[in-house]
Amino acid sequence: MKTNTRTHAMKRIVRTIIMLATIIYVPLASAGVFDPDCTAEKAAKSAAAKATVSVGGRCSPAEAAKDTAKRVTGIDGKGSVVTKRADLAKGTVKKVVK
Repeated sequence: MKTNTRTHAMKRIVRTIIMLATIIYVPLASAGVFDPDCTAEKAAKSAAAKATVSVGGRCSPAEAAKDTAKRVTGIDGKGSVVTKRADLAKGTVKKVVK
């Protein structure tokens, strides 16, 4: 009877460890899959691969231009530059006042 209980407990522990490992590693594995950070170099490599072996990467020239424009202007898709600058100015004022 005791061995059956121990076996059941060990199975439960193993299932818990596997579930925790899955919860931890799945977001890490899909980190760059959804929105790649495209540059002109990555777009050129993707186009060259597409021309030679008919399989390209995820970066197109349009995606690279869009990502470059976001980096240059400071927009990351979560707000406008004006809002970010206003927040930055508020933080600066708070530091000066203290």
